[in-house]
Amino acid sequence: MNFFEHQAAARRSSARLLALFSLAVVSVVLAVDLVAWSVAGSNVTVLAWCTVLTLLVIGMGSLYRLASLGRGGESIAMEMGGEPAPEDSTDPDLRRFRNVVEEMAIASGVPMPRLYVLEHDAGINAFAAGYSPSDAVVAVTRGALERLNRDELQAVVAHEFSHILNGDMRLNLRLVGVLFGISMIALIGHKVLHFGLYGSRDGGRGPTAAIFMMAGAVVALVVGWIGLFFARMIRAGISRSRERLADASAVQFTRQTTGLAGALKKIAGLPDGSHLFAVADAEEISHMLFGEGLRFGSLFGPLLATHPPVLERIKALDPSFTNARLDTLARRWMDHPPHGLEEDVQLGLHDGTPLPASGAAYRVDEKRVSGHVGQPDATDYRHAGGIVAAIPEELRVFAADREKVMPLILGLLLDDQKPIADKQLFGVGARLGRAVAVDLATMAEPLRGLHPALRMPLAALAFPVLRRRPRPELELFLDAANAMVLADGSVSLFEYCLGRLLTVQLRESLDPSRYARTGRRSPPKVKQEIAIMLAVVASYGHPDAAVARRAYIAGMQRILPQATLPYVVPPQGVLALEDVWVPLDSLDPLAKRLLVEAITLAIGHDGRVTVAESELLRTVCGVLHCPLPPMLAQA
Repeated sequence: MNFFEHQAAARRSSARLLALFSLAVVSVVLAVDLVAWSVAGSNVTVLAWCTVLTLLVIGMGSLYRLASLGRGGESIAMEMGGEPAPEDSTDPDLRRFRNVVEEMAIASGVPMPRLYVLEHDAGINAFAAGYSPSDAVVAVTRGALERLNRDELQAVVAHEFSHILNGDMRLNLRLVGVLFGISMIALIGHKVLHFGLYGSRDGGRGPTAAIFMMAGAVVALVVGWIGLFFARMIRAGISRSRERLADASAVQFTRQTTGLAGALKKIAGLPDGSHLFAVADAEEISHMLFGEGLRFGSLFGPLLATHPPVLERIKALDPSFTNARLDTLARRWMDHPPHGLEEDVQLGLHDGTPLPASGAAYRVDEKRVSGHVGQPDATDYRHAGGIVAAIPEELRVFAADREKVMPLILGLLLDDQKPIADKQLFGVGARLGRAVAVDLATMAEPLRGLHPALRMPLAALAFPVLRRRPRPELELFLDAANAMVLADGSVSLFEYCLGRLLTVQLRESLDPSRYARTGRRSPPKVKQEIAIMLAVVASYGHPDAAVARRAYIAGMQRILPQATLPYVVPPQGVLALEDVWVPLDSLDPLAKRLLVEAITLAIGHDGRVTVAESELLRTVCGVLHCPLPPMLAQA
C-alpha cells in the first residue's frame, strides 16, 4: 500500500475499532443489566438506570483519560518516566540516536519529533506517540541505545516512523482512552469491595448492607474484567497487524533486513528482552511499543500479546534463522553482552557524509512523487544524511540551543538590503526583546552563506527545540516572523513556504488533539480551491504565461477532468493560498493523492524542478499532511 491507501486504511481501522469496542461496551452493559434483572426483576426504571450509569462511567472514564493525554506524545512519554534527550548532549549514544532521527525526519518529510529516553530500562524497546507528526515524540530505552548498532537503531527508528507516517499514533491514543473507560467498571468494583470490607470490620454498617455492597462490588469486578479482557483481545489483534506492516515499512525504508532482524535477535537472545520493568503501567501502552513490553503467562499470552512472537518476526526477515542459532547467540551474549558503539566501529558504521545540496534537474513524474509521499526509501535516507552533514556545525549548534533557536529561524527571513533588515530587526526587538534581535544580527552572516536547499532542513532540525518555548512566546514569535515577511511590502516564495510550515506545525504541536483529522471530501466539493492552488503553482513555476496555462490545464485534467474552470492567476499571488488550505486538507486520502499528482504535473510541466519549486511542492504536501521526502533539484 502507498501512503494514501495507508491513510484510508487507518480511517477504516478507526471505524472498525469503534464498532468492535462498541460491541464490548454493549456486552458489559447487558451483563450489568442481566445482574440487575436477576435482583430487581423486570423493573424498567432500575434497568434503565443501570444502563445509563454503566455507559456514563465508561464514557466519562474514556473522556477523562483522553483529556489527560491532551499534550499528545509528550504526555505518554512523561507518564512512562521518559526523560527528554538534551539537544546538546555529549553522550555518544544520545548523539547517535539524535543523528539517526534527524536523518529519518528529513528523509520522510515530517517535523523532527522530540526525543525521550527511558533511562532505567535495560530491555530493548522504543515507541512513537502523538496525535500528529507535529506533536510526535520518539522514545527509546537505555538498553536500545547501548545494545543496538547504528543499522539496528536505524531500523527500530524506521519502524517507529512508519507509525508516525501511517496514522497509527492517533489510533493508539484512542485505544488508551477506550480501554481505560472499560476498566473503570472493574476499578469501581475493586474500590467498593475494599471499602465494604473495611467498613464491615469497622462496624460502620450492618452485615446485610455489607454483604449487598460486597456482592455488587464482586459483580462489577467480574463484569468489568471480562469486558476488559475482550477489549484487550480486540486491541491485540489490531496491534499485531499494524506491527507487521511497520516491520515491512522499516525494511522498505532501509532497503535491508539485517538491521531490523539484528535488533529482534538481540531482543530474543538477551535476558532483558524488550520488557519494561521500570515503567509502572506498561500494559496500558503495550500496543505502542516496538517489542512486547510485558511477560504474559502461557494461558492468555497468545490472545493478549500486542505483537507477533519475536521469532516469527525474525523469520519473516531471515527465513533461515533457527532456535539453535538463537541459543548460540544467547550463550555468546551471556558472556559478552553486545555493545552498539563498539559494533559500529567494527562494522564501519557512521553518520552521513556531506552530499551536494542539489543535483541535476530531472523530469518529475507525478506517479513517482505521489508514490513517494510517506514512503521514503534508502536513497532518501542517504540523501538526508548528506543534507544534515552539509549544514555547518555552527548552525546545527544554534538549532539545538533553546536560547538561539528563535533568532536562528528568524534569520532565514532576514533581508539582504540593510534598510529592510534594520526594520525587521527593530520589529523583532520590539516583540521578542533586544537580546533576540542582537543574536539575529549576529547570525546573519553564517546564514547568508547557507545553500538555499539547506534552509528548510535547518528549520526542520530546529523545530523540536522551538516548540518547547512557552505558548505566549511562540505567539509573539509567529507574529515577529509574519512582520519580517511583510517588511519589504512583498512576499517571496521561500518566505511564504517557511512561514506557512512554521504556523501549521506550531499550531498543531500546541493543540495536538484539535487538528489531527482525516478528511472525507471529494474534489468536486472544493474545485474552486483546487483551481486557485494549481493556478498559483503553475504561475510560480513557469514565467511564460502560455506555458503556465498549459501546466494548469494538465493539473486540472488529472484531478477534475470534467471541470471547465479557466486559468486565472490570483492578484494576491502566493498569499491566495491562505484561503485554500483548510478546504483542501479536508479531502479524503485518495483524493489528496490526485491533488499531489496534479500539483506535480503543474510544477514539473517544463521538465525542470528548481529549489524554489521543490520547496513549494514540499510545503504544499506538508501543510496538507502528505509528507514528501526531499527532492533533488536544480538551484
